[in-house]
Amino acid sequence: MKKFLFPTIMIAFSCIFVSCNNANSGSGMSDKAKKNLENAQAIAKMFESSDWSKTGDYIAADAVDHANPEGEVKGLDSIKASFAKMNTMMGDFKNEVVKELADDDYVFQWMKETATAKIPFMGMKAGERKTFSVIEVSKFNADSKVSEHWTFMDMTAMMSMMPKDMGNMGNTNPPNTTDTSKMQKK
Repeated sequence: MKKFLFPTIMIAFSCIFVSCNNANSGSGMSDKAKKNLENAQAIAKMFESSDWSKTGDYIAADAVDHANPEGEVKGLDSIKASFAKMNTMMGDFKNEVVKELADDDYVFQWMKETATAKIPFMGMKAGERKTFSVIEVSKFNADSKVSEHWTFMDMTAMMSMMPKDMGNMGNTNPPNTTDTSKMQKK
């Protein structure tokens, strides 16, 4: 009995020590990861408020947005302009976080984003409201500012934005093919 008592006490002590240690560490995220997550959340709130005045607080001057519908946008001023342009087309944004993951370099946000088209845009009619499931991926620099951004949208939601008459994309002729039955053998 005595030979089991010491190992049992040591195991219990180790478990208590480890659990107390984990309780003191908070969420397990580093301070930089927490700051990155706070900044990503602040950007989502900017879309809800349409206030771009603090964009430079969260996005680096040389940042690249790979998610713009018109193509890659480079630089803070261009990104702010694209946000403002987006706001002329879409409004009443609401971002509901499903899940967020953060580390010292990246923040991944799975979100339900809802917006109303102000004008016909991306297959939506003016006044139409849609909700999209997206993954927002932001890469952060040493100052916890976004240096790169990507958006990955649910394919069903993306396809719902496409015009309904895209069947053959206007192409009535099949692609060029080679008729091998008429080729001469050498």
